[in-house]
Amino acid sequence: MAMTIHVDVVSAEESIYSGEAYMIAATTEVGEVGIYPRHTQLLARLKPGELRIRETEDGEPQRVFVSGGILEVQPHVVTVLADTAIRAKDLDEAEALEAKRRAEDALANSKADFDYAKAQAELVEAAARLQMIQKLRRPN
Repeated sequence: MAMTIHVDVVSAEESIYSGEAYMIAATTEVGEVGIYPRHTQLLARLKPGELRIRETEDGEPQRVFVSGGILEVQPHVVTVLADTAIRAKDLDEAEALEAKRRAEDALANSKADFDYAKAQAELVEAAARLQMIQKLRRPN
């Protein structure tokens, strides 16, 4: 029997995943990380993108979109505290396209009191959602 690690993925709205996993992969600010049982302790900021939770060695991964957040790794537990987390099957392309359009409009029509960093973060998140949707559509 393969060793597993307990994984919890939570957002401000709900718990997205809680269970045992063979491995988890996430995109942090310094690059992609793969976490297996007994991984060394780690605390990292997540970039908007895909989180893959593989429950078994040969199984298809559970895919979750995270808009950012924190990844905490302990030897037997991984906790993902996401700003927003959405199961891949629940991603809405029309909503992501609209969010991207709004962010692009905000950047193009900026005023002196404009929060550029917020608009840029919204654009990055929308682009990451669209990228994940496109990736899920591709045949393996």
